[in-house]
Amino acid sequence: MLRLQATLLVTLTVLLTCGSAYANTILFADLTNSQENPPANPTLLGGAPRPSSFGQATFILNDAMNAMTFSATIFNIDFTGTQTADINDNLVTAHIHAGPLVTPTTNGPVVWGFFGAPFNDNSPNDFMISPFSTTVGGTVSGKWDLSEGNGTTLTAQLPNILSDRSYINFHTVQFGGGEVRGAINLAPVPEPGTLLLLATTATGLGLARWRQRRRG
Repeated sequence: MLRLQATLLVTLTVLLTCGSAYANTILFADLTNSQENPPANPTLLGGAPRPSSFGQATFILNDAMNAMTFSATIFNIDFTGTQTADINDNLVTAHIHAGPLVTPTTNGPVVWGFFGAPFNDNSPNDFMISPFSTTVGGTVSGKWDLSEGNGTTLTAQLPNILSDRSYINFHTVQFGGGEVRGAINLAPVPEPGTLLLLATTATGLGLARWRQRRRG
């Protein structure tokens, strides 16, 4: 159910963006433990298994290609240090990694950090974090501006980002090298007819729910 909710959230973000600005470049990442190198197998301090962490992220590169906003929703990583009693799942850092040699099984350097160290979302600081209130995880968002980067720039990394040679990575106490990772890929742009159909369906569902609440 959580996976479905996250996927619907990301899909809605993409649809709204596509419908308002076709010139923007939309990218997507599906984050899993298995994409880490080596793969991460989350456990508690005592060695017992804990729930696998996972998530989805969307990235929007503007038409001028001088800023990239992102939003990521992550499950089963402790965003506050108090969402679970165990410390292994505590979020420590989070970054975008990229490089000309990056592949789905090859690690790459940090090119932009948005949580912990290095922190590069600082010109200006657009980072926002929203921990879940009733479950483990949360949502983060930010914007990679042209002047920001970890010893590099957005302009320098665009060839890697647009050629599937980058990934988003969340690091925890247990997995300092990364617990949940997702390759950043270009998202398919829905046809206008598909957008209209989905928008009509969403509107119908919204109206039905509104009418139900009115009757209640």
